[in-house]
Amino acid sequence: MSEPGAETDHRASDLALGLGRFAIVTLLTFLGLLAITFFIGRVVPIDPVVAVVGDRASQEVYEATREALGLDKPLPVQFAIYVRDVLTGDLGTSLTTGRPVVEDLARFFPATVEMATVGILIGVFLGVPMGVIAAAHAGSWLDQVIRVLGLLGYAVPAFWMGLVGLAVFYAGLGWVSGPGRIDIFYDGMVPTVTGLLTVDALIAGDMTIFANALSHLILPASILGFFSLAYIARMTRSFMLDQLAQEFVTTARVKGVSERVVIWKHAFYPIRVQLVTVIGLSYAVLLEGSVMVEIVFSWPGIGNYLTTALLRADMAAVLGATILIGTVFIVINRLSDLLYRVFDPRSR
Repeated sequence: MSEPGAETDHRASDLALGLGRFAIVTLLTFLGLLAITFFIGRVVPIDPVVAVVGDRASQEVYEATREALGLDKPLPVQFAIYVRDVLTGDLGTSLTTGRPVVEDLARFFPATVEMATVGILIGVFLGVPMGVIAAAHAGSWLDQVIRVLGLLGYAVPAFWMGLVGLAVFYAGLGWVSGPGRIDIFYDGMVPTVTGLLTVDALIAGDMTIFANALSHLILPASILGFFSLAYIARMTRSFMLDQLAQEFVTTARVKGVSERVVIWKHAFYPIRVQLVTVIGLSYAVLLEGSVMVEIVFSWPGIGNYLTTALLRADMAAVLGATILIGTVFIVINRLSDLLYRVFDPRSR
């Protein structure tokens, strides 16, 4: 029999080893992301020097700027400088706004986070029950309706749904506010604390601005929620069908356990581990894939910022936004892995 102290030391050693592996994998993934963005910045048919000085600058100014940007150095040295700058928070200056890219990202990204967060909440709280119900009534008309909704979520373009939503719920029925994050009259009236406008309005205790911001938020967030709902419902249904076919579920039914307990305890409980990964990846996709929705609704988020930077060949802003989005993917993916290990001891 092993001593309690030895067992504790063994667990501590395993925990330290696991955290070490987690840190190394995360670091290597981040370095891979930086390598990809660095490569993109070098292969795109845009001269970063010309983007700074213009195409009418003299050769002397061109060469001086090229040297100042470090583009005269060997590629390995350029990459090392690039990594150093990123790790110190220097992503360059945006040619579009004239501000440091870090400041722009801190300004625009919270708007995307706010919309994507509401969207994923809609997707989870509607998609998971819909998937469970569809699996529990497989082959029924209810199952068919939910599956059709899921297919629409994959097939209908986001920009088209956004335009229809504006035409129906804003211009036609007047149930929600129009494009933008808030009415111009209220812009800047709430102190920025979190960057999430609805949260900042609640912190300030201004329910008028909160209601106005929520009225602008609900339609684009619902469209994002519909897309995540379709994916989450489809995956939940698939996981549930697999569990409902297991022998332990059949045994529970034979023993007379109520169908509600069979579905939500015996079948649903094991799939929560898989749903963690599905929901995490869905959230990451909403954070980086809301470009078309942001454009349609004139939403001042990272997608709109990135699109504007691309159209104006603002590579510092493009690469900065790409690094941010990639980092979000890495963080959410690694957190999903951690939660997977928490919920499923077998994966440790």
